[in-house]
Amino acid sequence: MGDKKLPVHVGIIMDGNGRWAQNLGKPRSFGHQEGLKTAKKIALAALNEGVKYLSLYVFSTENWKRTEEEVSFLMHLIKNHLKTEYDFYMEKGIRVLHSGDLARLPKEIQKEITDVTEATASFDKLAVNLAINYGGRDEIIRAVNRWVKNRSNTENLEENNFYKYLDLPDMPDPDLIIRTAGDLRLSNFLLWESAYSEFYFSRKTWPEWTEEDFSNAIQDYMMRERKFGALYDRKKDE
Repeated sequence: MGDKKLPVHVGIIMDGNGRWAQNLGKPRSFGHQEGLKTAKKIALAALNEGVKYLSLYVFSTENWKRTEEEVSFLMHLIKNHLKTEYDFYMEKGIRVLHSGDLARLPKEIQKEITDVTEATASFDKLAVNLAINYGGRDEIIRAVNRWVKNRSNTENLEENNFYKYLDLPDMPDPDLIIRTAGDLRLSNFLLWESAYSEFYFSRKTWPEWTEEDFSNAIQDYMMRERKFGALYDRKKDE
């Protein structure tokens, strides 16, 4: 049996919004709208399960390659979500975090992100990390540049101090990463942080996901043996 411990940090690659909508004969924008509703629903599920950190892959550095129309719609959707769900975060005591290159986002979205992260900074029930304009490789490069720029002593860059230069150095590494819609890859999500994460893949698209699906992923994780490169001691479960 596994260690039976609840994951502290869950990351989700919310994939399949556009495909789901197109299969219904609707525009991709409809899928993105429904995907945001699912994100809110799963955030509540994470809160109820007792998860402390939830990272949602909202918009990647690669997503800029999509059509101008789709990118524009996604930016509009993100901006509106941050505004309309402000009261939701406040009411539920959810802290909002952001990972990604904030400086390269439109100014109005930068402001919305800054406002909500500052307003919810004292909340501790659940931290929802919105990965917007985020890429794992980009984060690593930016971390190295921070080290180069802010280096005030002769500290060498090593594995045990590199984390301090990441976007969210105080956030624990993800215990579990979920990906929906059938693809079996990380797609540049939390590359440094996911070195020993467990993975859960679902064929269901993101708009189809329910609280039960999230609970099933948590239960699956809790049955696993996490060794972190060492031999697993079964006696501790006896």
